Amino acid sequence: MLERIGSPRDLRGLTYEELAELSAEIRDFLVDNVSRTGGHLGPNLGVVELTIGIHRVFHSPHDSIVFDTGHQAYVHKLLTGRQDFSTLRRRGGLSGYPDRQESVHDIVENSHASTALSWAAGIARGHTIKGETGRSTIAVIGDGALTGGMAWEALNSLGASQDRVVVVMNDNGRSYAPTIGGLARKLDTIRTDRRYEEFLGWGKRTFQNRGPFRSFMYSSVQHGKRALKGLLTEDGVFADLGLKYIGPIDGHDLPQVERALQQAHDFAGPVIVHVLTEKGRGYTPAEQDVADRFHAVGKIHPETGLPIEPSRFGWTSVFADEILAVAEERPDVVALTAAMLAPVGLQPFADAHPDRVIDVGIAEQHAVTSAAGLAYAGLHPVVAVYATFLNRAFDQVLMDVALHGAGVTFMLDRAGITGDDGPSHNGMWDMALLRHVPGLQLAAPRDADTLRQAFRDAIDVDDAPTVVRYPKGAVGDPIPAIREVGGLEVLAEHGDAPRVVVVGLGSMAATAIEAADKIAADGISTLAATATWVHPVPEGLSGLIGGAELVVTVEDGLTDAGIGQEWASFARLQGLSAEWSHHGIPREFLQHASRAQLVEDLGLDPSAIADDTLARLDQD
Repeated sequence: MLERIGSPRDLRGLTYEELAELSAEIRDFLVDNVSRTGGHLGPNLGVVELTIGIHRVFHSPHDSIVFDTGHQAYVHKLLTGRQDFSTLRRRGGLSGYPDRQESVHDIVENSHASTALSWAAGIARGHTIKGETGRSTIAVIGDGALTGGMAWEALNSLGASQDRVVVVMNDNGRSYAPTIGGLARKLDTIRTDRRYEEFLGWGKRTFQNRGPFRSFMYSSVQHGKRALKGLLTEDGVFADLGLKYIGPIDGHDLPQVERALQQAHDFAGPVIVHVLTEKGRGYTPAEQDVADRFHAVGKIHPETGLPIEPSRFGWTSVFADEILAVAEERPDVVALTAAMLAPVGLQPFADAHPDRVIDVGIAEQHAVTSAAGLAYAGLHPVVAVYATFLNRAFDQVLMDVALHGAGVTFMLDRAGITGDDGPSHNGMWDMALLRHVPGLQLAAPRDADTLRQAFRDAIDVDDAPTVVRYPKGAVGDPIPAIREVGGLEVLAEHGDAPRVVVVGLGSMAATAIEAADKIAADGISTLAATATWVHPVPEGLSGLIGGAELVVTVEDGLTDAGIGQEWASFARLQGLSAEWSHHGIPREFLQHASRAQLVEDLGLDPSAIADDTLARLDQD
C-alpha cells in the first residue's frame, strides 16, 4: 500500500480497510527504518491515522499544514512522496523536521516548540487579506507544546479572528515526558471522565452497526452523545477564548478523525479539534515503556527496542550526579527545566527531592523569570536547558536576572555543534549572545572534573547570573593542566617563549593540544591552553600570551562576536602586539550532518587549524 502513495491525492480513493492496511505498513516502515538511523520514533507512531486524515480532508500545499513540533512529521513526509529514510538525519538525506528545501508540502522547520499557532495565524490572516477565502491553515500541536506561553498568545489572537485556522490538538499526555501543569490536569479530566469513556464505547458500537458518525459536535446526536454534552459544556477553556471546540475524539479511529476535521473545515473559522492519541502506538516496546525512551532513539534492535551500542557516560550524566550531590549539601539549591526533566539530567534530583525541582513545561521565558523570583526568595535556582533553547529567553536573562543581580545558574546542555537535528538544534549562539549581559560569568569546561568544579563555582555566585555550557555526547578522557596562569591553564608546551599560542575553549581543548603538536612538529615553539571560565576575560591572558607572535582561538560557537574576538579586543587594549586567528562557526545556519562532518567542513579539526596557522606564519 505505501508504495502506491506518491502524494496526498493518492489517499482519497482508498477504502477504510485499505487505509487500515496502510497505517500498519507505515508503522512497520517507521520501526524498521528509524531503528537503523535513529530519530523520533514514538511521536510518529502516534500520529499515523491523524496525519492520513488531515491529508484526506485538506489539500496540501493549497492548504498549509504546520507541525508543532516538527518531530511528528515523519508520516507527513511519507505521504508526500518522501519514502527513502535510509539516510534520515544524515548529510544528503531527509531532515528530521519539515524542510522547505525538501518539499512544497513543508512550511516550517519547526523544532522549537509552541510556535505553530503563531505561524498559522499569520498564514491564515495573509490568505484573508488577499481574498483567498477557500484556503485553510492547519496547525498540528501537541498538548506538551500548548504549555508554552507563545501558543496561548496565539490562541488569544485567533479567538478574535474569523480566519480559517484548524488547530489540531494532538493530546497524548506527553512531550519529552508526561505533560505537566494546569492545562495537562484539565485535559486529563476530559480524557479520563466516565462520560467520555461512555461516549467512546457507544461510538465504536455505532460505527460497527450504522457506519460513520454524522457529526462529532455534542449538540447533534443523542444517547451516548448526551454524556459527552455534559462533559464539554463544562469545559470553557477554549470557548471562553472565542474558539470553536470539537472533541475529544479517538485519534486512531480514522472515520472519527476525518468527520471531525471535515466539520472543522466547513466551519470556516478558528476551530480546535481535540484528538487523543497514544505515543508509540503499535510498537510493543514503546507502548510498554513508561520512561518515554522512544521519543527519540539512536540505532536500536527493532525487536526489543534496546540500543545497538550502549551509550558511554555522558556530559549530562556528570551534571546529573553533581547536582544530586550538591542538593544533599545545600538545601537552598533548586532546579528548573522546560519539559526536559530527564534529557537534561534532573530526573535523579527530582526523584530524591521532588519539592525542589520545577518543570514549567515548554516555557523557557517563564522558567528564567521565575528563577529570578526564587533567587529573590533566598534560594539558588539552577535552570537546566539545551543551549539552543536559552535563545528563547534572552530578554529574561538580561532584564529579569542580570538587571536585578539575581544569583541564577544556567546549565546549557548540548552546547556547540550537535549535528543530526539540523540548524535549529546546534547550540552555537549562546556565547556570542550571553557575553553581552552585564555581570554574567560563563564557563566552558573541558572534561568531567572541570564540569563538576565549574558547577560548584557557579552556585557560589549569589549576585549575578552564571552559565556553564557543555556539549552533547560522551565525556572524553581527563585533560590535565601543566600549570595555571591567572584563570588560564596550560595544557601542552613545545619549547620556550612560544611563538604560537593555541587556545581551545571547552570541548575544543583536546583539539588545541593536537593542533599545537602538529604546529610544533614543524619546528615552531607552541603552547596549548584553555580556560574553564572564559567570560569575563581571564586576568592572566596578558601573561599567557607574553611575546607570542600569533594567538589562535578555537571555539564551538560563533567566530564573529565570540569569545576569541572578545579576548583579542582585550589584548589590543592592553597594548599587546600579537596577531590573532579565530576558528569557530560562521554566522550561518548549519544543515544537518554528523558532528564530525560539520567539524571538518568548518575547518575545526586539528589538521586544518595547524595548516592554517603554518600558512599564516609563512605569509609573515
